Amino acid sequence: MKRSAFNRGIAALLLGGAAALAAAPAAQAQDFPGHPIELVVTFAAGGGTDALARAMADASRTHLSQPIVVLNKPGAAGGIGLTDVANSKPDGYKLALVTADMVIIPHLGLTKTTYEKFTPIIQLNADPSAITVAADSPYNTIEEFLDAARAKPEMMQVGNAGVGSIWHLAAAALEDKSGAKFNHIPFNGGNPAVLALLGGHIDAVAVSPAEVIQYVKAGKLKTLAVMADQRVPGFENVPTLKERNIDLSIGTWRGIAAPKDTPQPVLDKLGAAFRQAAAEDSLKRFMAEQNLGYVLADQQAFTALMARDNATFRGLIEKFDMRQ
Repeated sequence: MKRSAFNRGIAALLLGGAAALAAAPAAQAQDFPGHPIELVVTFAAGGGTDALARAMADASRTHLSQPIVVLNKPGAAGGIGLTDVANSKPDGYKLALVTADMVIIPHLGLTKTTYEKFTPIIQLNADPSAITVAADSPYNTIEEFLDAARAKPEMMQVGNAGVGSIWHLAAAALEDKSGAKFNHIPFNGGNPAVLALLGGHIDAVAVSPAEVIQYVKAGKLKTLAVMADQRVPGFENVPTLKERNIDLSIGTWRGIAAPKDTPQPVLDKLGAAFRQAAAEDSLKRFMAEQNLGYVLADQQAFTALMARDNATFRGLIEKFDMRQ
């Protein structure tokens, strides 16, 4: 009897301990946030990703009891900042403004930090790639452009934002789907590639519509096709590749993620606040002014997107031997 009572006592203690552990994340979320939250941008200040992070921090002020502090940690194509956040305490107080680069650079050999070391919270943006040429280019349709590239393999000079960049991958994916062969010309970013196109130094660029819109509106460039599921605002007269029977949709995206193992109640609280912030007119106006595609996706959908693109980009990098 004494042993039975002892065993019952031990069982009660174990059950009580398990209940306390189960209740801990909920209690943590109830008190969260108790001090400012850091949002790490993996690129230098001044770019579109940095601007989105700061706009999101401002829009979140009325939806979180503590401010969001934006910190820039550039280097290794984003790898330094991603590794810093992935290795931080998973308590919701250090987050990352992530981009599609996070599922590209591990396969290039630039970092060992993969997307699997994070838990996505919310996707805020998506921008497809687009094929754009000079206004006086002889190519007026994507079919004419691709036919010319097939006729003279590796003679069509297509600019991108650097070896292994999302725009390099987009052009490579178009090669893979269409049978064309381009001469890929890397630049230190999308804007220098566009300037080279304006100067007549290359035949086309594979960058986002946002990076060419001002020149398209000015009549200096023309976009032949966008790599999206639907036509893009501001480019309503430009067909998607899918409309031209090329099954390709590819581009970049941005969102917010936390280190893996961050308690779900904390993630839920952050997700709710960020959804409210993303619905603010001030954020929507900012994104429209910056020509950033507004896309809102929750944790589950954002996770699925990361997994899909990780597989796609890994395959392209291996096939086109882009590993550095």
